[in-house]
Amino acid sequence: MDYKKHIKEKLSLLPDLPGCYMMKDAFGEIIYIGKAKNLKNRVNSYFRGAHDGKTLLLVNDIRTFETIVTRTNKEALLLEINLIQKYQPKYNIKLKETTMYPYLKITKEKDPQMMITNHVEKDGGLYFGPYPNVGAANQTLQLLQKSYPLRRCSKQEKRACFYYHIHQCIGCCDHPVPKEEYDKRIKLIQRFLNGDVSQIKKELRMKMQEAAEELAFERAGDYRDQIHYIETTVEKQIILSKDYSNHDVFGYFIKNGLLSIQVFLLRQSSIIKREATIFECYGNPEDEVLSYILQFYLDKGHILPKEIIVPDTLDKDLLADTLGVKVITPKRNKKRSLLDLTIKNSEIAVNERIHLETLKDTRSIKAVDELAHYLGIQSANTIESFDHSNTQGTNPVSAMVVYKNGIPDKKAYRKFKIKTVVGSHEFATTQEVIRRRYSRLLKENKPMPDLILMDGGAIQVNAAKEVLEDELGLQIAIAGMVKNDKHQTASLIFGDDLHVVDLPIQSPAFRLIQRIQEEVHRFAITFHRQLRSKHSLSSQLDNIEGVGPKTKKKLLVHFRTLKELKEASLEDFKHLGISKNVANNLYHYFKSIDNG
Repeated sequence: MDYKKHIKEKLSLLPDLPGCYMMKDAFGEIIYIGKAKNLKNRVNSYFRGAHDGKTLLLVNDIRTFETIVTRTNKEALLLEINLIQKYQPKYNIKLKETTMYPYLKITKEKDPQMMITNHVEKDGGLYFGPYPNVGAANQTLQLLQKSYPLRRCSKQEKRACFYYHIHQCIGCCDHPVPKEEYDKRIKLIQRFLNGDVSQIKKELRMKMQEAAEELAFERAGDYRDQIHYIETTVEKQIILSKDYSNHDVFGYFIKNGLLSIQVFLLRQSSIIKREATIFECYGNPEDEVLSYILQFYLDKGHILPKEIIVPDTLDKDLLADTLGVKVITPKRNKKRSLLDLTIKNSEIAVNERIHLETLKDTRSIKAVDELAHYLGIQSANTIESFDHSNTQGTNPVSAMVVYKNGIPDKKAYRKFKIKTVVGSHEFATTQEVIRRRYSRLLKENKPMPDLILMDGGAIQVNAAKEVLEDELGLQIAIAGMVKNDKHQTASLIFGDDLHVVDLPIQSPAFRLIQRIQEEVHRFAITFHRQLRSKHSLSSQLDNIEGVGPKTKKKLLVHFRTLKELKEASLEDFKHLGISKNVANNLYHYFKSIDNG
């Protein structure tokens, strides 16, 4: 099918309406999802005019597209996020998991309790925070549990708990507590967490005075420490600057197709958290930042602040309408300074990334050129390296890694299960793998590498040469990476006489050889362990009544390790379409192993 003609026909049918578009590749996979106020204008823009490198990469992959019309731009934005979460397209921005800062939570239940959590959920609970660290959250929690205790014990207590006797539990373990009493204390907690600390300080001073009069100096000292915590931590944060309390500030900067975004979270007037990330940007930067902000709150569970600060290039009305909070671009004062700070940090981060990548590329190219010089070959831009792995001759495998311009090309890595060799036979194993790899490249008329590196000595190099030169008629440079008795890269052998190449140990070329040898060894060992584990699992399944080839295949696809099978429930087996009797056999078999 002429995909260009197909796309042109589809473009002519696009409506002048808001909605989402889904770009697909030659395999029908969704590779990019976007939203638009006007689908006709936005989608057409991909197929006309010149694009930068990143967008051009996306456009070259597109073979067709689909659209979904929505009633409003807001609906389109929300739909876009849902579709991104569902399909995880490779060209879209996706938030990475990061360590969440702790929150204080008051649960919504008959007898609510206070706790520290790292996850904000839509469960009706009250959340406060986030806090700069767990220590700060714990100190605040302890202070509140002493001053305005809620339930602190489990609901299974049959008598008054320990905390009730030391006045740190409301006492639902001893007697029913009316809702009005909980509501009263929760209001006091909310007032305190919102900055009104005068009441709690007054109460603590009275308790300290009473304890001192009773000569309970240890208790009086505890109250004194609580007052000190309020004055040095809570009050200090509130006094800092009330004009930008409880805000989130988003700034961004784009350069060379890299989109850098920084977020400052302000709580109790202090910057308690910063998130920084850099993405490759394939679409419109402003749309990508909007998508990021929405995912930041909807996907990651961050609590919405009172106000969000963003650059004026973003659609503030759309963002405010979608999230239901005030969104502003300040022109002056401290809020503007914070926005400028996030933008500046974004610029610094992306410039640093580009600089480091340039240095890395320069060092890699220098190492490649240096290696070619020492070997006396024209080029070493594409290097393919092989290693074998087995356990006393069982489960033999080989692995190949590919380096292009000194950088690993992981998409080009290959794994080989050895088919024609029984046991541990280094020469024959090398010949099988080399024959399979390069006869296939010849058949498919694909380019050959500049250099082949064998993770072994003369045996592997000679075996590879025999296949390449005598069988396939290929002239490709081959060298062997030799290790010392400590299993570290020691030297490189090359040429008809397999002489040791005079590579200085501190040279970029030698360090490149080290990296390649470590990488191919890692890749081969990992593949061998996976295969060995699978075979071990496969042999276990042969012992279970009712498990035939089809059931075995279902289990091996779904459960990757013996540990997963041991932890599986009866329902987990049934969900795979396995009969009740066989599921029972599986469940009891693996439980007996676990208990044994």
